[in-house]
Amino acid sequence: MAGSAVDYLVTTLGNLLLEEASLLGGLHSNLDDIRLELQSIQSFLKDSDRKKDSNEGVRTWVGQVREVAYDVEDIIDEFMYRMTKNNFGTRGVIYNTICFPRCCFYTHQIATQLQQIKSKITDIYARGMRYGFVEEASSSRDTDAGENKKSVPESVHFVPDNEIVGIDYNKSCLIRWLKDKEPRRMVLSVVGMGGLGKTTLVTKAYNSEELKDCFDCRACITISQSYKIMEILRSLIKELYKSNEAPVPHNIGQMSYVDLVSTLIAYLQPSNSIPKRYVIVLDDVWDTNVWQDIKVALPDSECGSRVMLTTRKEDVASSLGVGSRVIHLEPLCSNSSWDLFCNRAFWNHADKRCPPELNSYAQSLVHKCEGLPLAIVSIGGLMSLKEKTTLEWKKVEVSLNWELSNNPNLERMKNLLLHSFNDLPYSLKRCFLYCSLFPEDHIIRRKKLIRLWIAEGFVEERRGLTLEEVADAYLKELICRNMLQDREMDDYWRSTSFRMHDLLRELALSIATEENFCMIYNSELATQDRNARRLSIQNSNYKISQGRNMDTLRTFFSFAADVVSSSSSRSTIRAFRLLRVLDLQASLIERIPDELTDLFNLRYLSIRDTNVKGLPESLGKLKNLQTLDLRNTKVERLPKGVEKMKQLRHLYLYRYTHQAGYNFVNGIQAPPGICKLISLQSVVTVEASDEIIRQVGNLTQLTKFEIVKVRGKNGMQLCTSIEKMKRLLHLHVMAADEGETLQLESMSSPPPLLQKLILTGHLKTLPPWIANLGDLPYLSLRWSRISEDIFSSLKAMSNLVFLRLVNAYEGKHLLFYAGCFPKLKVLTLSSLKYVDRIQIEEKAMPCLQLLRLIDCGKLKMLPQGIESLSELQKLYLRSMPKELIERIEGDDLQKPVITKESKLMGALLTLGTWQQDAGDKQEALYLQLVKTEVELLKVWMANFLGSGTGASERYGGCRNLEA
Repeated sequence: MAGSAVDYLVTTLGNLLLEEASLLGGLHSNLDDIRLELQSIQSFLKDSDRKKDSNEGVRTWVGQVREVAYDVEDIIDEFMYRMTKNNFGTRGVIYNTICFPRCCFYTHQIATQLQQIKSKITDIYARGMRYGFVEEASSSRDTDAGENKKSVPESVHFVPDNEIVGIDYNKSCLIRWLKDKEPRRMVLSVVGMGGLGKTTLVTKAYNSEELKDCFDCRACITISQSYKIMEILRSLIKELYKSNEAPVPHNIGQMSYVDLVSTLIAYLQPSNSIPKRYVIVLDDVWDTNVWQDIKVALPDSECGSRVMLTTRKEDVASSLGVGSRVIHLEPLCSNSSWDLFCNRAFWNHADKRCPPELNSYAQSLVHKCEGLPLAIVSIGGLMSLKEKTTLEWKKVEVSLNWELSNNPNLERMKNLLLHSFNDLPYSLKRCFLYCSLFPEDHIIRRKKLIRLWIAEGFVEERRGLTLEEVADAYLKELICRNMLQDREMDDYWRSTSFRMHDLLRELALSIATEENFCMIYNSELATQDRNARRLSIQNSNYKISQGRNMDTLRTFFSFAADVVSSSSSRSTIRAFRLLRVLDLQASLIERIPDELTDLFNLRYLSIRDTNVKGLPESLGKLKNLQTLDLRNTKVERLPKGVEKMKQLRHLYLYRYTHQAGYNFVNGIQAPPGICKLISLQSVVTVEASDEIIRQVGNLTQLTKFEIVKVRGKNGMQLCTSIEKMKRLLHLHVMAADEGETLQLESMSSPPPLLQKLILTGHLKTLPPWIANLGDLPYLSLRWSRISEDIFSSLKAMSNLVFLRLVNAYEGKHLLFYAGCFPKLKVLTLSSLKYVDRIQIEEKAMPCLQLLRLIDCGKLKMLPQGIESLSELQKLYLRSMPKELIERIEGDDLQKPVITKESKLMGALLTLGTWQQDAGDKQEALYLQLVKTEVELLKVWMANFLGSGTGASERYGGCRNLEA
C-alpha cells in the first residue's frame, strides 16, 4: 500500500509541475527532484508490499516510504492552501507587491522542508539497498512462483465429516457430473470468495468412494498467483504417473515446454492403447490464462475425462467456454453456520451445545462470519481455547479486529483473506480499503462510490474512457474477485449497490489502520489517530476537539446525524483545512458557514438530506470541486459563484416533495453560467429557464440530464440542445404542470447512447424520434395522457427491459401483440383510468418477470393471456378494483390450482396475506412463483381469467407466501 501512496504522489507532482509552474516558482526543481527519487523507489514497492507481511524489516522500510510520501503531500497541500487563501497572483500588481514578502517567506519555508524530505528519501533508499530490502523484495516473485509445485494441502483430505456442513448438495452435484456419461472432456468450476470451502468441496468429491474406479489416473495440484506453466506441467506429470504407480521420467527437470506437453499427451493418449480417462483438480486459479496454457497438454479423447477447478474470480469460470459447468458457492445458512461453530467451539462438551449465558456473544461472532466456513472454523477454534465466561467472550466480540491482526489461531484465515487482497493491483487496493470507511452492513451506492474514488485521486486516466468509466471497471473487478458483494439491482437488472463481507471489512480495517489510511470511530473507546488520512464517524458520542489541528485529514464522513450541527460546523471546518472529501449527509445542519469556501482542496461535498436552506455566495472559491450533492435539502437556488467551479463534474439538485400525484419532485434554480462548466457530466435536477435551455447544449460531456418546469414554448430549443448531447445516457424532461404540453417532436437525432428516458407531462402524441431508440432499455411515460394506440409507436423498441406507464394512456384496451417487447422484464401499469381490458397474445413479452398493476380503477380482471408469460415470477397489485380483490379473496382461490404440461411437472400458486397501509389504506398483494431445485413451478390462473379448470387438479396444504 505504500506503493499506492507513492503512485498517487508521483502523478500529483507531475500534474502540479505542469499546471502550477508559475505559482511554484523556485520550488519547481525541488519537487521535480523528489518526483524522480520516488519514481526510483516505485519499482520495488509492489513486491515489498507483499513481502512485508513476513519480514519485519521490510515492513518498517515500506512504512517509512509511505510516511515520507504523506509528508510531501502535506507540504504541497499546505503551500497551495496558503497561496490560494491569500489569492497571490490573481489580484493585480499592487496587491501582489504588498503580499510579495509573505509569499517569499512561505516559499522559503516550503523549500527548506522539501530539502529535508529529499535527504530523507535518499536515506530511505540507501537503507533499503544496505539491508537488502530492495533486492529481497524484487526477488520475492521468483520465490513465490515455486509455491505452485505444491499439491492441495494434505490436511484437506482428512477433514472429519462432522466438521463439514452444508456441502452435501454441491458434492452430489459434482459427483454426478464427474460420473456423467458425456464422453467429451468437461471442465467443472467452483467459484466463490476465499474461505467458502471450495477446496474442501472439490477434494471431498475427488476422494469419494463412488469415483474410486471411474478414472484411470488422477492429479490434484494448487496453482499459485504467480504461476509458471512449466512447473505446473511437471507437477501434473508427477501426480498422474504416481496415481498409477508408474515411474516418473527421470529427466523431467530438464524437459522443455514442448517435451513436457508431449510427455503428458503420450501418457494420457498413448498411440498403441486405449486413452486414459483422467480427473484433474486445479485448485485456487487466479488467472484466466491458466486453462488456456494447460489444456493443450490435456487431450480430449472423448472417454469421459474431467477437470475440476476452484477460483475466487468469476471471469476465470466464465472463460472456460463450451463444455464447462459452474457451481457458484454460497455462504452457509444460519443453522449450518451455528452447528459448525458449536462443533468447534464446544468440541469437548458432550452435547456440543452453547451455554445459554454465552449465546448472545456466540451468535454475534457467527453473524460476523456471514456463513464463511473457514471463518467459522477459525473463530470457533479460537473460542474453544477461551474460558467459557461472559467476560472473556465479550472481550473477543468487541475486539475481533485486534484478534484478526494479532492472534496466531486466526493466522490461516487471515492469510487466506490476505491472499485475495495482495493479488489486487495497486489501484484496486486503495479502492477496496476505502469501502471499509462505511459502517458494518452498510449498503454502498455504486455511483456515489465511483464519485468518491475519483475525488480521492484513486482512478487512473485511460485513453478513450472517462474517469467514471474506469472507476466502474474497478468496481466490476472487485465484484468479479468476490471482494464486494452485489446487494441491489435496479429495475432493469443492473447492480446499484454493494456491501463488504464483515470479515473482509475487518481485514481491510486492520490494514487501513496500520497504514494510517483511515480511522473509524464507532464506539466511546475509539481514539483519534492524528496521522489518519480519513476519518469516518459512526457514533454520535464523538466530538471534534475545539482548535484541534487535523491537517493530515483528507476525508471526513459523518454517519451519525448529531456529530456536526449548525453551531459546531464552523470550528469543525476550520480543523479540516486540506480536506478533499466532506460528506455531511443527514447531519443536523441548517446553514453552511463561510469558512467552508476556504477548503480549496475540496473535491466532493455532500449536504444531502439536511435542512440547509442556502449556500454562501463565495461557494465559487471551491475551484477544485467535482461533486456537489444538494439532494433533498431546502436550497432553492444556486449562488452565481457556482459558475467559477471549472472542475465540477456532478451536480445533484432535486428535492422530493412527498406529494402524491404529478408534483413529486422539484428542481433548483441555477444561473445560466453553469452551462459553461464543460466538465459537467450530471445535472440533476435543474429548473428550466429560457437561458438554461438555450445554452445547456454546450455541456457536450453530459451523461445524465434532468430538467423540470419546462414550458411548451421551450420545446424546439430544448430539442436542439439535447441533440448536441452525444454522450447522454439518462434523460428526464418534466413539464411545468399537468396542463402544460411537452412539445418535443422537432428532435431529429436523439442522443445515440441513451439508456434511460423519462418523459413527465402531457404529450399530444408520442414524439416520432422515440421509434429510433431501438437500443433503449428503460422507458417511463408519466401523465402523457395519450389517446392513440401507444404500443404501435413503441413496436420498434425491441431492447426494452423496463417499461413504466403512469397515467400515460386514455384508451380502454391495451393489446400486447405477439412478438412485442422480446426482452422486457419489468412492466408497470399505473393510474390508467380508462383501461378495462388488457390482452396478452401468445409469445408477447416472453422474458417478463415482474408485472405491476396499480390504481387501474376499471380493470376488474387480470390480463387475458397472462398464463402465456412463462418467465413471470411476481405479480404486484395495489389499489385495484374491489371486484378483482374479491376474486382473489374468494373461497375458490384459497387453494392453489395445479395443471400439468409437457415441460413442467406441476404448477403452484400460493397467496399472500393482505397488508393494510395505515396512511392511505392501500392494499397490496404479491403472487410469487416458486422455483424448486428440480423444476420451475408455473402458475395457471384459470379462475382469474374466467376459464374452466379443465384437467387441473386441486391441491391443498400449501404454505402462504409473504405479501
